Amino acid sequence: MRVSIDSDKCIGCGVCVQICPDAFTLDESKGIARVLRPEGADCVEEARDSCPVSCITVEE
Repeated sequence: MRVSIDSDKCIGCGVCVQICPDAFTLDESKGIARVLRPEGADCVEEARDSCPVSCITVEE
């Protein structure tokens, strides 16, 4: 599994961090989310599906 975020689309709402703090964090200096664990975690697909701007990609 490979997880990434399109930083140009991300609005920094923090939904991914709330759902999956093991894989995502907020970069408060840039106001966007970042991937902590590119290899993923059990909750990344739920975070991807909950992202309001669909900026999270999960590749199997």
